[in-house]
Amino acid sequence: MHDGVQPVSGRGAQGLEARAAALDVLLAVVERKQPLDLALEQVLGRCDSLSDSRDRGFVRMLTGTALRRYGQISDLLRRAKKDPDQSLPPEVACILVCGVTQLLFMDVPDHAAVDVSVRLARARGFDRHAGFVNAVLRRIGREEGQAWRAAQDPVRLCVPDWLFALWVADYGQAQALRIAEASLREAPLDLTLCGPLARRGGDQDLFPDGVRLPGGSVRLPDGAGAVSRLPEFENGQWFVQDAASALPVRLFGDVAGQTVYDLCAAPGGKTAQLAAAGAQVVALDRSAARLRRLEDNLQRLGFEDRVRVCVQDAQSWVPQTSARFVLLDAPCSATGTIRRHPDLLLHKSAADIARLCAIQARLLRHAAQHVAPGGCLVYCTCSLQKVEGEAQIDSFLAEHPEFSRRPVDPAEIGGTEDLVTLQGDLRTLPSHLPDLGGLDGFFAARLVRG
Repeated sequence: MHDGVQPVSGRGAQGLEARAAALDVLLAVVERKQPLDLALEQVLGRCDSLSDSRDRGFVRMLTGTALRRYGQISDLLRRAKKDPDQSLPPEVACILVCGVTQLLFMDVPDHAAVDVSVRLARARGFDRHAGFVNAVLRRIGREEGQAWRAAQDPVRLCVPDWLFALWVADYGQAQALRIAEASLREAPLDLTLCGPLARRGGDQDLFPDGVRLPGGSVRLPDGAGAVSRLPEFENGQWFVQDAASALPVRLFGDVAGQTVYDLCAAPGGKTAQLAAAGAQVVALDRSAARLRRLEDNLQRLGFEDRVRVCVQDAQSWVPQTSARFVLLDAPCSATGTIRRHPDLLLHKSAADIARLCAIQARLLRHAAQHVAPGGCLVYCTCSLQKVEGEAQIDSFLAEHPEFSRRPVDPAEIGGTEDLVTLQGDLRTLPSHLPDLGGLDGFFAARLVRG
């Protein structure tokens, strides 16, 4: 009962090195509460010996799967230990998590998963725990562990109760369950084409195995390989962006030659979309580090002359003039991206939702001041909770009668009517387009100033 992941490419010391890197990533995420992306970047950045992209891919797959299934794995480990409440050193606990992930959720031979886990414990100075690691993993790897896993309820174990309760309140029990189940699957790789090939529909030339999604994104099959090695990466013909994330910018319509304020721009996918559409973009973010990454991507794509990057807090920034087009991709709980960021299952809390909602409301009120009469404001979040989406817009419109909703026409987003709410907003769910691999969860509303 695996999830279709290929075994690590190396053996011996190389296999140990990959698992040691995965251990360090898990420790950073679980113990030090680092975001998964940051932990991967830091750990892989100092692992010169892991030069093979397959090994690096293995580290990413192992850590992502471990975090996605962390609740199930913790439950299995409690069952397998003689003392369920036994306290372990954090490194030993994470070695066990890595081992169980390989045994039950990846296509790694059982003997390799157990053997290298034991060797890793010894290599990290936990010789007296090596026998314990061996015994626990062997028990879980036998039919007993397989039976335990088969009887588990993944949603109950992996999705926090408070979060699932919010989804039930917003969407009902059945839809909440579909959302949760889809959120526990690995996300596919989506690309937004932006070069000359995009204008003449050349995605079939670049990616003959790719699938063109309703909104125009290209979805690649599993195992497409390292992003930097895909065709035309260096020539800036495309960038990575989930298909749902690519939809909000489409709500502006034609922005060629227009100035657009992108108020929370990093990591920059929507900024690149606007630039590709011919806009002159003022891209703001309070994080200089995140904006440096945005600038690097714009340079690869050849859009640096179309974007002015500003290190500014959108809550206080005041432009010299208003603009016809303003994009507010507000900071949010990001629960619509759990497929890509499974660390959110461990790190987010109900208190975060309330704090973020207050920030969103302030940002929305401030952003509205920058919109010229007759202009358009698009507000979006990658959160699934309606309190961060629909409720924010309802509250804003009640206080700002000079603005009104302009409902989304399904034709603007590829003709998929299921993605448009009764109020006319865009709402994508991980459970949408199930036969094509799902979508990130996104909300977007288009507001026009009278």
